[in-house]
Amino acid sequence: MGSIQYGGSEDPIHIDDRALAHLKVVIATKLRRQESFTLSWKHADGDPVGRSTIWVHPSIPLRFVFDEPDGLPLSARWVEQLMHSANSTGGILLVDEVLETQS
Repeated sequence: MGSIQYGGSEDPIHIDDRALAHLKVVIATKLRRQESFTLSWKHADGDPVGRSTIWVHPSIPLRFVFDEPDGLPLSARWVEQLMHSANSTGGILLVDEVLETQS
């Protein structure tokens, strides 16, 4: 379970390493373009029940922390889904990965 440390908050945002790796690509792309957006997620198991939303802005410090020392292979489809939501008026909604099925 990785985390995002955002702004001056002492409370990390807990996100599965695989999801965090995909989210990092989308967030970095948006911030590189100097674009602000919201990020919403359901709380991880072990955290209080509920969901949260933060405003992500290029001037606010952001750190991604992964439990796994090695990078994970990314799903282009999942990155595309997250980027599509990032470009919507609702901002990024962290959704579960849709796995490709073999036919």
